[in-house]
Amino acid sequence: MPERSRTVGGTETAELRAALLRLRRATGLHAAFGGLLDDPRRMRIAELTGTRSEVLRGLAVSPGHGLGGRSIALARPCAVTDYPSARHISHEYDAAVAAEGLRSVVAVPVVVHRRVRAVLYGALRVPVPLGDRVLDAAVAAARDVEQALVAREEARRVLAEAHEPVTGGAAWETVRTAHGELRALAPRIADPALRAELLAVCGRLATAPLPGAGPEVVPGARLAPRELDVLAAVAAGATNAAVARRLGLRPETVKGYLRSAMRKLGAHTRLEAVVAARRAGLLP
Repeated sequence: MPERSRTVGGTETAELRAALLRLRRATGLHAAFGGLLDDPRRMRIAELTGTRSEVLRGLAVSPGHGLGGRSIALARPCAVTDYPSARHISHEYDAAVAAEGLRSVVAVPVVVHRRVRAVLYGALRVPVPLGDRVLDAAVAAARDVEQALVAREEARRVLAEAHEPVTGGAAWETVRTAHGELRALAPRIADPALRAELLAVCGRLATAPLPGAGPEVVPGARLAPRELDVLAAVAAGATNAAVARRLGLRPETVKGYLRSAMRKLGAHTRLEAVVAARRAGLLP
């Protein structure tokens, strides 16, 4: 019998859960499920949507075994039209698959920095070929999880840098860079606890006293979160086009947020807006 355990803990499953729900809504698949690799040798199915039972939850899948294990070993999507009779996969997990009544199944790996971090499955209870639309949607869902995990890792890295002691003007530029990166990453983090931590660190960085002489913080206008995101990127020297790419916005939307921020701060130029935001304790 395959090894089983409780549901995989931790906040990283939030991205996986959201991607599986989107996959089912976009395709009409009967079921979608998946899990994170808790070590390079094993993945546990932890998230289920559309299943009739809990039989798949906690199932431990090893590389090379079953459809998901084949996807892990090859680091690419794999699919079968009829799971019980598929010849190019091993059948260690047939009992669990049969208990759930699954027939046509696709498995897509989530690959971050050349390492498989999770697997997403989509399935039908009838043995019919999965079309390109379903396969494309499954790959897109996996890419969403990949981007979320990359953003999480980047957020942790920047958080660690932001907690380093600040000494001297050069180090202060590192703080400003970290602030801008955190502001850009926060909207991409699905985990509310981590997102709140990022924004709290942003607040501390923005109001930290500048080493050496500098103007005291003078409370002023309050900016909307997206206005502050845009202004933080501008303060780091990014163009409107670069800000749009970083925040996933249209250039016209960036211009709108920037104009609104300038109006609230009483500024006539981008530079004046950045200076005013720093004096107001909105930017470091």
